[in-house]
Amino acid sequence: MAAGSSECGLDVALAVVGGKWKPLVLYHLQNGPRRFGDLKRLVEGISEKVLIQQLRDLEGAGVLVRRDYREVPPRVDYTITPFGLTLVAALMSLCDWGTRHRAAVESRLAAASAPAA
Repeated sequence: MAAGSSECGLDVALAVVGGKWKPLVLYHLQNGPRRFGDLKRLVEGISEKVLIQQLRDLEGAGVLVRRDYREVPPRVDYTITPFGLTLVAALMSLCDWGTRHRAAVESRLAAASAPAA
């Protein structure tokens, strides 16, 4: 990513949170720490492999931290950093928009994918 490549910071935000799963992971972490198994259940449809990679990416970007309790059996949880909370605040506007327009979007997407008569 080239420094100053755009006046709009969307390129930076999307580099951190781009894709289908990262916003959903962050949504489910916004209210406190979650264990891996909790996230796997909450983010419906994500594979274990993809969840692991998404969590690593978010950790690498400084958006969340992984805490290993060094116990047997293993116990690990994930928490959003203060930096990550600023991103979650921005994502909540998208969440609100999606909630308000869910029916219209689903209807339009269904109509667009329907075979022509």
